[in-house]
Amino acid sequence: MKKLGFGTMRLPLLEAEDVKSIDYGQLCQMVDCFLDNGFEYFDTAYPYHGEMSEGAVKKCLVDRYPREKYILADKMPILRVTAAEEYEKYFEEQLKRCGVEYFDARVIIGTS
Repeated sequence: MKKLGFGTMRLPLLEAEDVKSIDYGQLCQMVDCFLDNGFEYFDTAYPYHGEMSEGAVKKCLVDRYPREKYILADKMPILRVTAAEEYEKYFEEQLKRCGVEYFDARVIIGTS
């Protein structure tokens, strides 16, 4: 694996003041360029872009490329978890939002 990752914390926007106004056309071009140059690691998180980042990953990466073409990591939103049994709920929601059956890596974050 090449040692460069594609983070989705700051994606291109259609409106500078609206973090949910992701420019999907430009993001698709960026994903294509990243993969075309031999890179494969993508990273997202539940709260990024007003909770829209995982959906953007689904639309611009997951829906357009076979699963074996990329490595995908997501971060558990532990600040939202109030009881141990909620971890599974959030994890399943993250899988659904990203449109995948598994993550290649999970990272637990305490702040965002």
